[in-house]
Amino acid sequence: MNLRLFNSLTREIEDFIPLDPKSVGIYACGPTVYDFASIGNFRTYTVSDVLVRTLKFSGLKVNYVMNLTDVGHLTGDNSGDADTGIDRMEKGAKREGKTAWEIAEFYINAFFKDYQKLNLTEPNKFPRATEHIKEQIELIKKLEENKLTYKTSDGVYFDTIAYEKTTHKKYGELSNLDQIQEGARVEKNPEKKNPRDFALWKFSPKNEKRHMEWESPWGLGFPGWHIECSAMSMKYLGESFDLHTGGEDLKQTHHPNEIAQSEGATQKPFVKYWLHVTFLKVNGQRMGKSLGNFYTLSDVEAKGFSPLSLRYFYLSGHYQEPLNFSWEALRAAQNSLTKLTSIVSNLKNTKEDQRTKLSEEKMLKIDSFRDEFTAALNNNLNTPQALAVLWEVVKSNIPSPDKLDLVYLFDEVLGLNLNQITENKVIGEKKTEKGIITWYVPISQTTIKALENRLETKAQKDFDKADAIRKELEEKEHIVIVDHPLGTIIKSK
Repeated sequence: MNLRLFNSLTREIEDFIPLDPKSVGIYACGPTVYDFASIGNFRTYTVSDVLVRTLKFSGLKVNYVMNLTDVGHLTGDNSGDADTGIDRMEKGAKREGKTAWEIAEFYINAFFKDYQKLNLTEPNKFPRATEHIKEQIELIKKLEENKLTYKTSDGVYFDTIAYEKTTHKKYGELSNLDQIQEGARVEKNPEKKNPRDFALWKFSPKNEKRHMEWESPWGLGFPGWHIECSAMSMKYLGESFDLHTGGEDLKQTHHPNEIAQSEGATQKPFVKYWLHVTFLKVNGQRMGKSLGNFYTLSDVEAKGFSPLSLRYFYLSGHYQEPLNFSWEALRAAQNSLTKLTSIVSNLKNTKEDQRTKLSEEKMLKIDSFRDEFTAALNNNLNTPQALAVLWEVVKSNIPSPDKLDLVYLFDEVLGLNLNQITENKVIGEKKTEKGIITWYVPISQTTIKALENRLETKAQKDFDKADAIRKELEEKEHIVIVDHPLGTIIKSK
């Protein structure tokens, strides 16, 4: 079975057939680096990562590019008020009393740290918009030559009506046309020929000095948000390439605009397959700072959860389905990962010379597991099913060394770092006045504090309360608490 993906462009699940049989080009819309990336953003980046890993798993070479937006993304660009508002980078600069350049550098570094903690595949290129101004200007000039632009008092705009006449294609074919047709957007620029038209280049305000601005054939200013992705993707992947990924919100304006300006410039098909990831919800609501439910990876770690537990949580849901985040759901994911790592640790205690000659039945079972895992991935990246196959493997009766081989093979795609788990060794230790707490599995700071409280309770000879704490922790955290004369040992259940 070949890899099959839901293509947002055709609205169908299709066989993935790359333009080059041996190599795949993928472009992922990355973060706007004016603030920390949210765990909602990282769901999308994790899906892109799984896609890259799946393609490599199937033997293909992958050229993976993810952009970093460090200029031009206005506060109205994600709503009906396209091309309005202030540049998010300038907004971040005012918020923190820094320059936009300093804001970009700080949040790019923060993004890279979080990216690595989630064990995401490093792209071949991480291009920054500010480092590709020349390419963006050249692309706008090409559109101008093709008579697809016009100038207003505040910038240079893409003419969607001229595009439709020139290319004989409908603008906005990627999304639902009724959501982006004429009159559907809030109109705040009376100089625009059509509400659907969008900025390619914005002029710097005459009464304001921007941190980021460049000279252009049209005047001092900065690029619009959409042009960077067309310019950078085509520079590194060519005028036509295989896959483009992003969050579902980008399907309405940003990605249709990419298609229009790219194909308007080259007269060639831009991207063959578009993959969009559904929003992460928080307790049933969309994540947002105004709702007080905007979480970053640092928030997750502060609650005592590991980044890989969050990755496991992402994998537990299909990318096309809404995934509902709650601390309880994340705790369940961490408990599952803790149990899995403990099993893998025990498997690593099995020496290679204990590998037995396989019966025909077990050989067939191993082949079956491998086929089931591959089939799950090829079925539109069904990661919940892929995880289920992994659990079937570790619970099966095939020899431990062979289990470990399959676990490591599957983890090439799942990315849970299962090959870095050591044999049953001490992960952490804390000395208290009442004893030593030693743990062989990952536990949270909250659990450590509860264990300290339990040692204190035992010292006060309140054994009923100490036992109640033990039972609650063992049930909730899926651990085993073992007391000894010097303190307490924590193992996996």
